Amino acid sequence: MSRILSLQCRECGTEIPVSPTHVCDLCFGPLDVRYDYAEVARRVSRESISAGPPSIWRYRELLPVELDDDEPVTLGEGFTPLVHAPNLGEVLGLRNLYIKNDTMNPTNSFKDRVVSVAVSWARRQGFETIACASTGNLANAVAAYAARAGLRGYVFIPANLEEAKVATTAVFRPTMVRINGNYDEVNRLCTELVDLLDWAFCNINIRPFYSEGSKTLTYETAEQLGWRLPDEIVIPIASGCQFVKHHRAARELIDLGLVTGSGAAMPRLTGAQALGCSPVAAAFQRADGHVVPVRPDTIAKSIAIGNPSDGGYVVRIARSTGGVVDCVTEEEILEGMELLARTEGIFTETAGGVTVGVLAKLARAGRWRHDETVVAYITGHGLKTAEVLNGRSQLEEAIPPSVRAFRERFGAAAEVPAVAGRRVPTAATTPA
Repeated sequence: MSRILSLQCRECGTEIPVSPTHVCDLCFGPLDVRYDYAEVARRVSRESISAGPPSIWRYRELLPVELDDDEPVTLGEGFTPLVHAPNLGEVLGLRNLYIKNDTMNPTNSFKDRVVSVAVSWARRQGFETIACASTGNLANAVAAYAARAGLRGYVFIPANLEEAKVATTAVFRPTMVRINGNYDEVNRLCTELVDLLDWAFCNINIRPFYSEGSKTLTYETAEQLGWRLPDEIVIPIASGCQFVKHHRAARELIDLGLVTGSGAAMPRLTGAQALGCSPVAAAFQRADGHVVPVRPDTIAKSIAIGNPSDGGYVVRIARSTGGVVDCVTEEEILEGMELLARTEGIFTETAGGVTVGVLAKLARAGRWRHDETVVAYITGHGLKTAEVLNGRSQLEEAIPPSVRAFRERFGAAAEVPAVAGRRVPTAATTPA
């Protein structure tokens, strides 16, 4: 029996057969995959998940791909570290702070999760070309997974994309289409092309399937916490799609009984944006929650979507769960990147700087009592946007290759105490 029943409109509830489409014909609302949860419950358990591979595909019964005997298109994405962050927690006054480090995915961002699902679904449907509109991370992932699947890859990107993201996409040899415009304009073009080409555009016509891959981040978080949900999750917001799917994932875990007891309450979901592209944060402050599109102006390009498709749903979910949506300045983004790096040894891109920046802002404003379990989702690696840190670290002049020069420069720091079983050289016995 199939677990996947139909696509269902999030607004009016209309159901349509499973197909490559993402918008309701009646009300233009977004379409979501509808599952037979009774069948899912029959198949899935903590034990069956634990017996699965150390990737997102351990949760295959909760994903929209009927694999039968086929293997998914995978590079080993998912099951990334959930890192207890005592050093950062001490700075922020949070004893139970965790970092979900999705920089450890194959192309170093959480987009590998959604693309693995999208490409697996598209290949089974007979598509030969995978495409996307991207601010960089999605382009990286689509290029890599298209290569893995033996399919043609087309990525549409803004012309001013970070050089590192261009290089790490081009190496997989997709067709790269650079557009003189921002992401919203790139996405608009791809939306027009969907009607002209028999291609699977990950974040457009096959979006209902693609977006389900985001859920695995929250599944993993619960599993890694001993099958309990945290008190609050801080999530970066671009289109808002990821935020919506984390809410769905938490609801599925609760309803299926995979989390129980005190860990079975819906977590507060909190969103993070850059001030230079913060339409959802602004909407959260408005009584009506209306999202007004903006023109992005921020270094956090991977989440710089001025007209977020799911922005209104983010506002509703944040409010209903007790979360908030907040934003930080460009300087606070950079400080967030540096704070995470120097306290926990994790190098994040600018989007992660936004997440940590908002986390720090809320902690310093007294949002938490200090004993709650808070998880921050870090979704991309710092090497993707390393150029934004140029000039922020000033190196001292080089010294000669001698102990004397080292001691003269660093003084007391060079007076290393003796270690048991070892003789520490003295000035009398050490040549200059």
